Amino acid sequence: MSFDPSGIIGKSSALQDVFRILARVAPSDSTVLVTGESGTGKELLVRALHRNSKRADKPFVPINCGAIPRELLESELFGHEKGAFTHAIRTKIGRFEMAQGGTVFLDEIGEMDLSLQVKILRVLQEREFDRVGGTKTIKADVRVVAATNRDLEEEVRRGTFREDLFYRLNVIPIVLPPLRERGGDVLILAQHFLQRFCEQHRPGGLAIGDHVLDILSHYSWPGNVRELENFMERLSILCEGDSVCLADLPDKILRETGVEVPKRVVVLHEAGFHWPELKDLREQELGLKEFLDQVEERLLTEALGNADGVKNKAAEILGIKRTTLIEKLKKKNML
Repeated sequence: MSFDPSGIIGKSSALQDVFRILARVAPSDSTVLVTGESGTGKELLVRALHRNSKRADKPFVPINCGAIPRELLESELFGHEKGAFTHAIRTKIGRFEMAQGGTVFLDEIGEMDLSLQVKILRVLQEREFDRVGGTKTIKADVRVVAATNRDLEEEVRRGTFREDLFYRLNVIPIVLPPLRERGGDVLILAQHFLQRFCEQHRPGGLAIGDHVLDILSHYSWPGNVRELENFMERLSILCEGDSVCLADLPDKILRETGVEVPKRVVVLHEAGFHWPELKDLREQELGLKEFLDQVEERLLTEALGNADGVKNKAAEILGIKRTTLIEKLKKKNML
């Protein structure tokens, strides 16, 4: 059976195994439970599943169960009638009604409150639901796909997830492998993301040498595809030269892959922090202005790295205002 994985990049055998399962599952209406670590691309996979299903011309409606307060989640899922509760000034259509004929994607299903799990179980068993404050039962012609980065079997043992709901969701289990188990996909994705971000931030492009590629391929990427994507965006903005060098890689990547961390302008000694001295300027063959510029630029780069590129957070880390950070980045051509 053919399966169009458009939007999902990779050629590894681990990913191809997932595609083979999806090709068999997509034409059915069976409930699917996608599990995998955070950042592996579960929503992208579920969207591909919908595109290859017989419901592809109907709505795909995602909802992040962990991002909406539990007291509001029931209304988001099933809707509510006017006057059902304070501030319910008009009738609201819920996500299940929006998705009629299509697919509802319950992301982070493991975060859902037990009281609401009962109502999801009813939808799966009876294919019907009621709006909050409503008396009319509404039929649910939807396919339900759920995803989580939690171990739901362990949650069942702990009593935080209903066993009957788990088995209703786990009709077709699909495990999305972490990036570290996808072999050469790391470099395929790295080049893809870098090219995309360079088109936005760096028209001249940015090369990656074989040595750096080797390091990237051996790093474990605990944040998976999301971490790799964010890192490539960071390089497209902050890398000084025309190619990525060791100095552009964070210390955590170098240490994990067994590469000696390059000497930085400010040195940490065994006894603790050491204030720069004149001998440090002489060793670096720099004047005071150049030395301070490098120190500032390194700190800006590290703060942006720690903040995953979020400028508000980077400014907070540095103890400066966001406007001050923007001015410094503009002055150093780091935007």
